[in-house]
Amino acid sequence: MLIYIPFNYRSLVCMEESAFGAIPENLPDDMTKIRIEKSHFTEIPRGAFSKTPGLENLWLNFNDIRVIHSKGLEGLGNLTELRLLGNKLRSVPWTAFEDTPTLKILDLKHNQLDVLPEHALKFLPGLTYLDLSFNRLTVISKEVFQNWPLYQKLQRMEERVTTALEPNVVLALHDNAWLCDCRLKGFVEFIKSLSPPIILMNSYLTCSGPVFREGKFFHELELQACMKPAVSTPFSNISLTQGTNLTLRCLAKARPEPGVWWTYGLKLIKGFHESQERGDEDTIRSILAIPSLYVADRGVYTCTAVNFIGNSSVSVFLDVHSPGASQSSLLPGFPAAPVAGNENVYIDIRITKQTIRGISIEWHAVLDHPSEAWFAIHFGRADADRKEIIYIGPGIHSYSVSDLMPATKYEICVTLKNQTPHPGQCIVFVTGSDITEMEQREKLIHILVIVLAMVLAVPIGMYACTTDTRFACLEGIMESWKNWRQEGRLSGMERQGTFDSLQAASDEGLVNKDSTENRKVRRRSDDKPHKAKTDHSRLTAELY
Repeated sequence: MLIYIPFNYRSLVCMEESAFGAIPENLPDDMTKIRIEKSHFTEIPRGAFSKTPGLENLWLNFNDIRVIHSKGLEGLGNLTELRLLGNKLRSVPWTAFEDTPTLKILDLKHNQLDVLPEHALKFLPGLTYLDLSFNRLTVISKEVFQNWPLYQKLQRMEERVTTALEPNVVLALHDNAWLCDCRLKGFVEFIKSLSPPIILMNSYLTCSGPVFREGKFFHELELQACMKPAVSTPFSNISLTQGTNLTLRCLAKARPEPGVWWTYGLKLIKGFHESQERGDEDTIRSILAIPSLYVADRGVYTCTAVNFIGNSSVSVFLDVHSPGASQSSLLPGFPAAPVAGNENVYIDIRITKQTIRGISIEWHAVLDHPSEAWFAIHFGRADADRKEIIYIGPGIHSYSVSDLMPATKYEICVTLKNQTPHPGQCIVFVTGSDITEMEQREKLIHILVIVLAMVLAVPIGMYACTTDTRFACLEGIMESWKNWRQEGRLSGMERQGTFDSLQAASDEGLVNKDSTENRKVRRRSDDKPHKAKTDHSRLTAELY
């Protein structure tokens, strides 16, 4: 049951749960106060209260309002108090307050506001109470308040002594998810500078993040200006022995806190562990752990840091050599020292290109004398007992093969000359299909067109040949062709094509050598219709 509480017929109060599904229409035009709470309407549509121009107090607390139309407050030139406590607003069309120039109290407590644009207070010059507490605000600019006409007015009156007649302006901004980094610097400075007549309802605003500032009060902070990331690393070139554990580090200094990650120049063959540590408030140390180095881990590792101002990166070149080789043998300017035995040399193989009938590979081997090394390519079908061997001279580290069978499994191995392949030196691959689905579809259409043309071009008489013996049918066709040529029916029609010749033989009805005279007479009487069919068949064949 709805409960209406009239006050001299100028007020409407409805606090019964689920009383309305929408804002009531046809409200009396002399109302000065409306209070509707605990209903389930979700929006304030355009001109929702335009028929009540004398409205001064509007309370719409604890409803499900999610949207306010930009003209939702149209016609409320006398409105002084608007309370929207406990709704589900994520944003407010602040330009809507252009229609409420006399508004003094705005309560938006316990909503879901996460953004406060710089022009938010531009159309609220007479506001004396603004409650934005218990929302989701994280970062706002000091320009929000510097653009507020009331604040500008107070700044101009700063040197004048405040009298008791001047009303105080109350701001409620507590219990938001304030992110206290460099982006909040101006707002924190504004809060610290406030003095009467502007008063904070709760002056102990606290930080919700970052983690190292969580719970701190605004008055305890000394925030610095934002800064683009600067990344550094202790070493730019590292050379280590295969099997060694390695930890790469980079230091990223930035404000606000940047995102930091590593990228790798080589294809990863196993997972690496990446972690981060905080140095001071503006510094993050990123750590990349590579256990048990392989030759495949050789390459360029890049550490990148990014925030909203910009990005920066630094690279580290890692060289990995075999256990028997000295570090100096891999550095420029030092001759390679001879090492006995290459039986266990590691060869890194990779596919660089693969087609339906071919493949290209390249390889890298750590050797004492790479300029003198010969390699052997072992190649063949994966199920073959013996493989073809191709010898590759010094200085060449790539190989291509073509003319392979499609949809076939092959194996290719790279070893030092005269050595037998062992696991890790071979790649098994499957060539692609030679006929794609599109090609199969085109071939099927091609066959259907040919069959259709043959069906249209060859009449029933032609199929009669299949019931006779091969020689009897052939003799009938030859005799028909001779008779037709003698009668001059072939003049101007030489070389008309296969379908024309077959049609002419069928027209004469001479497929069977022992045909009766009656059948000959009957078929001659049908020459004209069959001739029309012949012309149609010829046209079909020529079009095809």
